[in-house]
Amino acid sequence: MTPALKFWLAFGLAIVADQIIKQCILHGVRYEGPVISIVLAYNEGVAFSMLHFLGVWLKYLQVVLLVGLGVFLWRQKALFQENALPFGLVLGAGVSNVLDRFVHGHVIDYVYWHYKFDFAIFNLADVLIDVGVGLLILKSFKAKDKQSKL
Repeated sequence: MTPALKFWLAFGLAIVADQIIKQCILHGVRYEGPVISIVLAYNEGVAFSMLHFLGVWLKYLQVVLLVGLGVFLWRQKALFQENALPFGLVLGAGVSNVLDRFVHGHVIDYVYWHYKFDFAIFNLADVLIDVGVGLLILKSFKAKDKQSKL
């Protein structure tokens, strides 16, 4: 599979999966569990509601950041080809959350961890961004380990 295909599959699946789940939540799907609950929450900021004070400008800032990352990857072809899957996850999930801001005025969050401690309510896009960044970090550590063995 080519790097471009990996990127576009990850990008598209991140958006589609996240948006489908968000539509289910908006249409009333809920779950109350002992560890995780599925609830409806509106996030006007980013992680842990940070930057909510930016209001409507936050979505434009995020668009600039996503476009900037896209342009950077376009110009850094080797980096893109080596990391197409994680970048596809990060950009696709980021686009999905920004799409929420334009359509709903805020991000739709729904996963609430409440076992032993209360955690911020988050969504699949947030998880996919974390997975993508985690894959990039893991790959970086593996590359450094490989270099140190040479």
